[in-house]
Amino acid sequence: MVLLLADSVTGLLWPPLVARGEESAAPWQRLFERARRAGLDWDRIRGVTSDGAQGIIAFLRQTLGWVQHQRCVPRHLRWRAAPGQVWHIWRNLAGDLAQAMAQAAANVASDLEDEVRAQVRAELVVLIHGVIDAHSYEQAEVALVALLSHPQGAAIGQFLNQHLDRILVHLVAYYAGLPRVTPEWYWRDFRLRLSRGRNHRSDIRLERAALVWAIYHNFEPAQWRSERKQHYRHPGQSPLQVAGVPPGAITYLDALGV
Repeated sequence: MVLLLADSVTGLLWPPLVARGEESAAPWQRLFERARRAGLDWDRIRGVTSDGAQGIIAFLRQTLGWVQHQRCVPRHLRWRAAPGQVWHIWRNLAGDLAQAMAQAAANVASDLEDEVRAQVRAELVVLIHGVIDAHSYEQAEVALVALLSHPQGAAIGQFLNQHLDRILVHLVAYYAGLPRVTPEWYWRDFRLRLSRGRNHRSDIRLERAALVWAIYHNFEPAQWRSERKQHYRHPGQSPLQVAGVPPGAITYLDALGV
């Protein structure tokens, strides 16, 4: 798999890394070391947003102990996590939510099962949003108590309580601006542009494609015109330009030549 580190302020991509897995600290150590050699100042990092992969959590704890970890919190429940996967918060909650709906419908008449499931799901989703989308820790605590008090909300409430600090890091003033969602669109861009989603057949070829794409991304200016669902924070500017090192007349092809 390709591990990627992006600067949330400028959109700059640090050199990616191909690893066999993400559950140990070693590949994340190599990724951050590679970024440091490319110019990333570790001492200036305040927070990191990622999914719940244990490898990056272990790396941050061991090496960057002062850095806060913000768990990725998409706004909607769209996917169900496979057993054993620790992904984005809503993916984690999907299994517990489905189990809560099944428990609520277990002792009702068959013709009422769908109605009960839908009602329980709607109630729990509102309570979950009250926790993870709270505007303050105080609001989140109040919403968490309400969730734990729901007849089917205990398991979900316990999970959110366990991860509450990592879910709400962005509310602390010192970490203002830390994104709540990992930049999944980078993977879409990687697949659709230079990679085209094909199987690269070897780690070396995959890493080469990822590096080419990262260089392309850093040099390519964002378009001026906003789209229906896409608005650019720095229209007409490349990530390098936003970072204060405009490439000028040099293109990404020139950089590849170097």
